[in-house]
Amino acid sequence: MKKYFLILLVYISGMTSLALEMCASRLLGAYFGTSLFIWGNLIGLILLYLTVGYFLGGWIADRYPSPRLLCTLTAVAALTIALIPFICQSILSLSITAIAQVSVSTFFSSLLGTLLLFAIPVTLLGLVSPFAIRLTTKSIGVSGHISGSLYAISTVGSILGSFLPVFILIPQFGVRRTLLIFSALLFAASLWGLQPRWRPSFVIVLVALMFPLGPLKEIPNLTYHQESLYNYIQVTQYDGERDLVLNEGQAIHSVYYYTDPSRVLTGRYWDYFLAAPYFNRGFKPQQLHRVAIIGLAGGTIAHQFTKLYGPIPIDGVEIDPAIVDVGRKYFNMTESNLHVYTQDGRPFLATTQENYDVVAIDAFQQPYIPFQLTTREFFTEIRSHLSSTGVVALNTGHTTHDYRLVQAFVNTMSAVFPSVYVFNVPNTFNTEIMATMQPTSLETFQQNMRQFAATTVMGQLASEVIPVAVRARPDGGIVFTDDQAPIEQITDQLLLNYLQQP
Repeated sequence: MKKYFLILLVYISGMTSLALEMCASRLLGAYFGTSLFIWGNLIGLILLYLTVGYFLGGWIADRYPSPRLLCTLTAVAALTIALIPFICQSILSLSITAIAQVSVSTFFSSLLGTLLLFAIPVTLLGLVSPFAIRLTTKSIGVSGHISGSLYAISTVGSILGSFLPVFILIPQFGVRRTLLIFSALLFAASLWGLQPRWRPSFVIVLVALMFPLGPLKEIPNLTYHQESLYNYIQVTQYDGERDLVLNEGQAIHSVYYYTDPSRVLTGRYWDYFLAAPYFNRGFKPQQLHRVAIIGLAGGTIAHQFTKLYGPIPIDGVEIDPAIVDVGRKYFNMTESNLHVYTQDGRPFLATTQENYDVVAIDAFQQPYIPFQLTTREFFTEIRSHLSSTGVVALNTGHTTHDYRLVQAFVNTMSAVFPSVYVFNVPNTFNTEIMATMQPTSLETFQQNMRQFAATTVMGQLASEVIPVAVRARPDGGIVFTDDQAPIEQITDQLLLNYLQQP
């Protein structure tokens, strides 16, 4: 009977180890975002912890081959996992302080502190397979068969541990409750070998599982929060304004003025997309026939285009269906002319048969733009779906003195389009980049925008965009391609340079 309990413990331990990695990535994403930098640190340290565990497991098992000791170690791992949901917020919150105080040391300290949260449980889980092999091996002649079987069982558990949190538990219960669920499972699988005095500790895990948990982050004016398959979604509300905030919360992805739903301009970077068609000579609003938005979020851009240009067909692409639901519930994203597609922007463009006069790209998973939406091949695909007078407009970012990401986009888009322009949005880190199908001029854009009276919506928009519009030129530097698009590395360098500024 103990053999089957041991096999179950190996299986649950393998499942928990991968589940911890999935949960750790979500915890980090809510504060630090997701990037190769974050994933590299996470995977590297998890592998380091497992390596230490494998070594210690073999060493300890040879000296103390006791099922009771093994179950005690996995019970300790379960208790440390149960502790994480209650202490992670205070450590993770340091990252927000670091960004606010422009402190690179605090930023990295909070990142390291979060990763160290998982050191003890993952290391202890690494002990399980070599320890179990030692307990079940009675003859050297069958050691290969036994070790292979137990590692296979552990790996099968790991497979379930990669899918179960991502597709079921985290969306349904949240990342912290998911950690508590796996803690309870691991402790339950350890009960058979524990000393009687240890068994009441299981009650602690069960109580923790039932303990009410607030939002993953402490956010002022929070109205709604949800953990989806892709994001930690937050809605804040104050002074007649409702904002959509995702993950680490350093950017607003949509805005809705619920006390003034007819308002068009926001005074922020979304307004600039509305000016895109006016690079074409003699452009009239009735010439705008169809718009695509890659990165729909809560529908701010769709709302603006509908208010300004009428009920023209708008195809809005948003990869996260939960954000679409939030947009409809909290941001009045109910325009009848808006057709929503819940998929990645790249496959959408590869399969749609529509042509557009404007393609707006606002697909930040802050602070990163998904690399597949940055490349020469992607913009070539966009070009094949633009009308003869079409314009593509992209939102990207810079820091006070570092515009290398903007220049990389200029280089890339200039490889596909004849004319490229940049708009550095005042008092922000946002830069709008626009490229036109036809050769165009800054003078034409300025003339078209100046025709409107200052009191009109377009006149107000002209006062925003004309002073900052600049013709952009490639500098012979990097061009993003599907083969090589170091978008995350450049963005990380921008962030680190910003944090290191005096």
